Amino acid sequence: MTSLLELREKLIRFYGKNEVLIKPIIKFIVSFAIFFTINKYIGYMSRISKISVVLILSLISAVMPAGIMIFLAAAVILANLFALSLEVCIVALVLFLLIFLLYFRFAPKSEYDMCLMPLCFQMGIPQVMPLAMGLVRGVYSVFSIICGTVLYFFLQGVYQNAATLGAASEVGEDTASKIVVLINQLLGNKEMYLVLGIFFVTVLIVYLIRRMSIENAWTIAIISGTLFEAIGLTAGYILMEIQGKIILTLIGSGISCLIAFLLQFLFFNLDYSRTERLQFEDDEYYYYVKAVPKAIVSKTEKKVKRFTGKEEHLTKKQFAEELDIDEELLD
Repeated sequence: MTSLLELREKLIRFYGKNEVLIKPIIKFIVSFAIFFTINKYIGYMSRISKISVVLILSLISAVMPAGIMIFLAAAVILANLFALSLEVCIVALVLFLLIFLLYFRFAPKSEYDMCLMPLCFQMGIPQVMPLAMGLVRGVYSVFSIICGTVLYFFLQGVYQNAATLGAASEVGEDTASKIVVLINQLLGNKEMYLVLGIFFVTVLIVYLIRRMSIENAWTIAIISGTLFEAIGLTAGYILMEIQGKIILTLIGSGISCLIAFLLQFLFFNLDYSRTERLQFEDDEYYYYVKAVPKAIVSKTEKKVKRFTGKEEHLTKKQFAEELDIDEELLD
């Protein structure tokens, strides 16, 4: 455990010294993953689906504010959907406007969270986002979860019905049928409502527990959130008779739990064995304070003594200093 704490302190110091360089690299990696995933699953416009375009957009996102990446991702999605069908693009544009109004109004400080939600769905670990948001964000993060989840299920519906939506149509019944298919992907998708409800409650559970003044609050919050997600999603899939997702849900919950514990180790690692409780007062109040120190390993200073083949003669004073004893003891 001590070696892990030392590694943690080294990582923190390394990040502090190289933050100017590390942050753009992280933003580039996240942006590349997002743009690559978009073009892999809905890359209907070949001109912007090239890896060179993905690299250019990722570089721009790495050096620009996070909000720019969101607008670039939205533009890439709309361009691909336009290549598939004009009706799909129009519906997506309306959906984006609603999402942006809700997102930037209530969760402006968590720019990447909404984009990370669909990415985690594609990786099979969407459960990690409610856990992480409840641990390191506030209650407002539920808006990021909601917007990202709705966006994922909409794009999933487009991907699953691409043949129908991309068929050539004339203005009339075919256009109306496409719009109906898209609306049903949102309003009639029971799985989406199940996931939204479970994730919404998970964020609240994790946030409220980790804010409690109890020992191992983060650990209890992580375990409680993971169990609620796993049991809730599994029960929902069974009741709705959705096949093939229960095993993946349990695996995803386990991986998400491990990632959540990693976040705890990095951001909230406390030593409860050294907890102190203080009590003091002033003219108007009594104060009861519980102080829990962080688990930090101080950097050990190593003293290296060099030995050479040359013969050295030490005075009595130098010899006493080397042995760290009183000089009078040598008399």
